[in-house]
Amino acid sequence: MYQLGVMYYDGLGTKKDPEKGVEYMNKIFNSDSPEASHLKFAAAYNLGRAYYEGCGVKHSVEEAERLWLTAADNGNPKASVKAQSTLGMLYSMPILKDMKKAFFWHSKACQNGNLESKAALGIMYLYGQGTRRNSQAALECLRKATELGNIYAQGHLVEYYYTGKFYSKAAELAKRATADDDINMLAKLNDCHPTYLAKGAAMAAFYLARCLQLGRGTEKNKQAAEKYYSKACHLDPVVASHLELAANLGRI
Repeated sequence: MYQLGVMYYDGLGTKKDPEKGVEYMNKIFNSDSPEASHLKFAAAYNLGRAYYEGCGVKHSVEEAERLWLTAADNGNPKASVKAQSTLGMLYSMPILKDMKKAFFWHSKACQNGNLESKAALGIMYLYGQGTRRNSQAALECLRKATELGNIYAQGHLVEYYYTGKFYSKAAELAKRATADDDINMLAKLNDCHPTYLAKGAAMAAFYLARCLQLGRGTEKNKQAAEKYYSKACHLDPVVASHLELAANLGRI
């Protein structure tokens, strides 16, 4: 029944029918059967996703939060860790912003091996969000997440190297971070949200363009710089615009 719910919700191997997918997930979540007990937490995670997306049910952030808190508690290991990381992201957003809660849940997910939360923790330590600033802990998290292929972490590590004037390191890492254009494939491969990977890749592309334009850590190449500026804009226009403003003001 659980697999049927997933198939109907995401349209995997059958016509997409979110309402039917939610119906199956609710049956599992509310079941008293011992056979369904290990699937309850996975069902709770997926129901939370449905309420957050407003797909198959009426949109409700509060209900999504309640269900993800249930899923994050224990039970199905994969679903629980995914719920922990998702709560970390939820509490980082303006609608329910609570950076201490975000740090708590990202820490839980990180302890359980979640790569996305490892990157998020690195950034929170770096900027003192929900915790005290800790550059050493930030670098440890960002480097580890970078080694494991998280492009969001790579983008922020590129920025850290660039602002610290380690231009060769920044340019070298930025080239690796922007080598693969298929963000959706990378997101599936690393079980990370494509939006955040695109932000990291955009940061890396912009700083690489800056290095190429100014000859910092690499040879000057105006044509290549223009290519990477365009790539940054394509990946995430908001990130590119923010960095362009900083460059025009002489901050980077």
